[in-house]
Amino acid sequence: MSTPALDLSQDAAAVTAQLVDIPSVSRAEKPLADAVEQALRELPHLTVDRDGDAVVARTNLGRAERVVLAGHLDTVPIADNVPSRLVDGVLHGCGTSDMKSGVAVQLRLAATLTEPNRDLTFVFYDAEEIAAEFNGLKRLAEHRPEWLTGDFAVLMEPTDALVEGGCQGTLRVRVETTGRRAHSARAWLGENAIHAAAPVLARLAEYQPRQVEIDGLTYREGLNAVLIEGGHATNVIPDSCAVTVNYRFAPNRSEEEALAHVREVFEGFTVVLTDSAPGAMPGLSHPAAAAFVAAIGGRPAPKDGWTDVARFSALGIPAVNYGPGDPKLAHTREEHVATSAILECEDRLRHWLGA
Repeated sequence: MSTPALDLSQDAAAVTAQLVDIPSVSRAEKPLADAVEQALRELPHLTVDRDGDAVVARTNLGRAERVVLAGHLDTVPIADNVPSRLVDGVLHGCGTSDMKSGVAVQLRLAATLTEPNRDLTFVFYDAEEIAAEFNGLKRLAEHRPEWLTGDFAVLMEPTDALVEGGCQGTLRVRVETTGRRAHSARAWLGENAIHAAAPVLARLAEYQPRQVEIDGLTYREGLNAVLIEGGHATNVIPDSCAVTVNYRFAPNRSEEEALAHVREVFEGFTVVLTDSAPGAMPGLSHPAAAAFVAAIGGRPAPKDGWTDVARFSALGIPAVNYGPGDPKLAHTREEHVATSAILECEDRLRHWLGA
């Protein structure tokens, strides 16, 4: 089957429709990655590289700063919402919000900004919507970090056209308790591990999370039980219990510091780390970031959650989230985006990079 051709002479809304019409569920992005690579290789002002189903294009104009614009090509599984449909100025379809509208803006800027005021790197990567081990940006950061070099990065995740700086870090632990099995009719012969977890829940209920201001943004932390496991049968006193706790922490706290804090909160209990990811500083004090915020307008907000901006932060590159889609519509059967929002996003970025 031949690679579908992308027409980047059309506006970003029309390019979004083209992208939606090329299915790209995670781990099946090759047809779309092929189309993106083909379209970019036709642009003489760009150097284009590819790693698996990730495509990276760069200008090399010797500008004083380099900005990275990144977006993932994959979507969640299609829910009877491909091909795209345009109804009264609203484009419907899988990926319209998360995040093919953002990718379309990237492609339009790549095609039309031949003399940008900053050097540009455009990153289109695979497998963001599934387990981190498959993430294309993670793969590039580990094996091709020189392709991602820059002074500032914009991840085109859906933010409803608001600048969201950095992101929270996240970790999960199992707080474990033990006991002794017994028949529930003779409970005094055992020790109930679920009852022993009561102090864990009490500490969580009493916990006062931090609110941390960074670059004028207030990150609200959270420490919450998200899962409880314990028990064997309805007539058995349980001898083990585990409370899974999720800690969302401000980006000025490292993963090691976050884990040390959680262990301190649950001193006296067995605490087992199950997964962890660092946060990302917003870097809004960087000149390129300040110029970006001024060009986009509005009041920046903190990112409540974790995104791939953390991968840029780990490389020493300040990053923000900004894209035309509505995050509340991501992954839904009703996913859609207003074409006016896509065009406005394109215009604002063009003003920032082309002025």
